[in-house]
Amino acid sequence: MDKLASRRIDASALALAVALLLASAYNAKFWATLSQAAGGWSQLPVLAATFLIVVLVFNAILTLATFRYLAKPAWIVLVLVAAVASHFVTSYGIVIDKNMLQNVAETDFREASELLSWDLAATVVILGAVPAWLIARTQIRFPLGVRGLLQRAGIASGSLLLAGLLLVCFFKSLAPVLREHRELRFLLIPTNVVQAVHGYAGNRFASQVVVAPLGRDARKAHGWAGQPRRTLTVIVVGETARAANFSLNGYARDTNPQLARQEGLINFRHVSSCGTATAVSVPCVFSALGREGFTNARASSQEGLLDILAHAGFEVLWRDNNSGCKGVCDRVRYEDMTTHARPDSRCNAESCYDELLLDGLPELLRRTDKDLVVVLHQQGSHGPAYAKRYPPGFGRFGPVCTSNQFAECSRESIEAAYDNTILYTDHFLDQTIRMLREAAARESVDTAMLYFSDHGESLGENNMYLHGAPYLFAPREQTEVPMMLWMSDGFSERFQIDRACLKEAGDRPLSHDNVFHSVLGMLGVDTVARNPRLDLFASCRRRT
Repeated sequence: MDKLASRRIDASALALAVALLLASAYNAKFWATLSQAAGGWSQLPVLAATFLIVVLVFNAILTLATFRYLAKPAWIVLVLVAAVASHFVTSYGIVIDKNMLQNVAETDFREASELLSWDLAATVVILGAVPAWLIARTQIRFPLGVRGLLQRAGIASGSLLLAGLLLVCFFKSLAPVLREHRELRFLLIPTNVVQAVHGYAGNRFASQVVVAPLGRDARKAHGWAGQPRRTLTVIVVGETARAANFSLNGYARDTNPQLARQEGLINFRHVSSCGTATAVSVPCVFSALGREGFTNARASSQEGLLDILAHAGFEVLWRDNNSGCKGVCDRVRYEDMTTHARPDSRCNAESCYDELLLDGLPELLRRTDKDLVVVLHQQGSHGPAYAKRYPPGFGRFGPVCTSNQFAECSRESIEAAYDNTILYTDHFLDQTIRMLREAAARESVDTAMLYFSDHGESLGENNMYLHGAPYLFAPREQTEVPMMLWMSDGFSERFQIDRACLKEAGDRPLSHDNVFHSVLGMLGVDTVARNPRLDLFASCRRRT
């Protein structure tokens, strides 16, 4: 027994070892970012002090878990989670917060499976499974009784005190770095994961929401009196399309050859998104809250744009080729196109291309006697498997990255694959407009299309990839999105819309905040929920 006891490791020593492991092995991205922000390795004393602070804080927290039936499970979970988080932070340059976790939780299996790779498996085994196995096998000597509690309290408080002293000593150097680079707190593993889980759980498991009415006074007003023709309005919600890669906005590659030839298309060049992830931007853009007032909890507790259109008498349909409407369409008709039959020409082995969203729309129009608003939610340019987002005939730019592991590809090949997704979106929007133009002629309806993307995408700028960065310091590649409008002649005449005025607005700074109010204004819907100052059409309507 004495021999066995002598082989046991003191719990406080193992806690320190795990703290060192967490601070070093899983946080390469954090230390690289901190080093660059602090001025390079010439600031080695500052970096060394920061490392000690992190280790000491981790040690204090882990020491508080040194109870017989808590320590091993808690530490094993930590290293496994840290291994997974480290892979995605290092490989894709993402930051982890509650919005990113929500985006992951609400992504369907098809999209999530694209992130699985041998690199991920190797990281989980080397940085996760191996340390977890060693912790599980280790014989630990736990402090007992009151003396044990005092020992834990002493180590934890001593660690925090020493960390505090180091922070005070190096505060002058660290304060400006931490103030100017707030993204660092979203990079430090596993504290970023713990914060994200706490924030997401707080939103996810909040008390049952009662949806407050909004716009129940909505009525069709301007442009509706005495009109025998119905309307068909298509709102296309793009996915991960950034404005910088649209040739309509000056991009060097011709990614919009078909839209450039569309007569009457109005392009808005300077539009900022509400968020940097679908789970934020989609509910935000369809709410009346605006970016500054938006939270998921507030948006889910209040009716939105589609509800108001339904109150006004429109038939509303949401068609999805993505991962759902994020609660926006809960009270209107919904069609999940990903579950439909998959003709070979419009699908690959894992998903269907966006043209499937147009299936049967003319027939749908014929079957209803109401004015119709249809939202088409694209798969668009969702990464990292950009090359799977478009049919073979749209691989104009190359060479193309065909891997979902960016480390295996050059930045040029990643950009080429992404640009091909924009080229296909160009084709999809062109086909949508052609369908609407034909419907206007054949079905005697007035038609319009509004397109905007939910957020942008990083393609390696500042070594960042994908999207989901906290908005406060998100790069413009993730927040600047395309937006455009097309109207049939009958539609613009009916609602007395001044196209020249709208084209001038195309050069002004706009945002997702304008969408809610502008859709109501475009369709001549009167309601107290509409803010004329955010309605693009309020100042661009001809007076009769």
